[in-house]
Amino acid sequence: MTGPLASGAFLLICLLSQAHCNERNTEERPGAPTQAPPQHHTARAGNDYEKYSKRPRGPECVHCCDPPEHFSASPTYQPVPQINITILKGEKGDRGERGPQGKLGKSGSTGSKGQMGLKGQKGNIGAPGERYKTNYAAFSVGRRKPLHSNDYYQTLIFDTEYVNLYGHFNMFMGKFYCYVPGIYFFSLNVHTWNQKETYLHIMRNEAELAILYAQASERSIMQSQSLMLELQDQDEVWVRLFKGERDNAVFSDEFDTYVTFSGYLVKPSSEP
Repeated sequence: MTGPLASGAFLLICLLSQAHCNERNTEERPGAPTQAPPQHHTARAGNDYEKYSKRPRGPECVHCCDPPEHFSASPTYQPVPQINITILKGEKGDRGERGPQGKLGKSGSTGSKGQMGLKGQKGNIGAPGERYKTNYAAFSVGRRKPLHSNDYYQTLIFDTEYVNLYGHFNMFMGKFYCYVPGIYFFSLNVHTWNQKETYLHIMRNEAELAILYAQASERSIMQSQSLMLELQDQDEVWVRLFKGERDNAVFSDEFDTYVTFSGYLVKPSSEP
């Protein structure tokens, strides 16, 4: 071939050789970017391979750093499942030993007053209590009738009551009974009878403690006696006419009171 045709053929061969060399150099260099073939060339080459090749088509060769086709190019967030530890409750264990007693804490402030509770049921009747004892005792009595005695000892009985606090003086027996132990003051006043002897004793229980005496005289007079006594519970204080050789008499009449007997508590023994 001569002329322009030969020159064109030679130029085509040179271009094909250079393209083949460039493609080989690109494959041999690691990490060199490869240019994807046109889409219609790739599809045609694949069809021709499947049409004329007798070997089964193997898996395509891909780079390890290339993302898989079914994954997206951008990374996606995958939620990590969370486990609630509180629901993983085990079985109840055995009761432990009692620990040592702790230190006594500080006392707290007084709380507010609570509401009034419901009324309770009525209780049973209690046992009888001791006899009520007061810290007061006093009496004052008189006699309006005359009295004669010469054969036996005779208790002076009174018929008029002026003061008898809590009934400690027994008008029927003519005696004062001590219910409040302590120190007492007593006073006895009588009117003598003319020409007759007057002879009386202030008694505690059966003992003679004080005497009131007046000799026989042509005229009658007023006589008195007083004393203080320390009494115990159930002691008795009273007035007795003495038995003598001569008449023993106490004067009085129904219009006036000539004989009086009085007493009162000065200090009870329960007080210091």
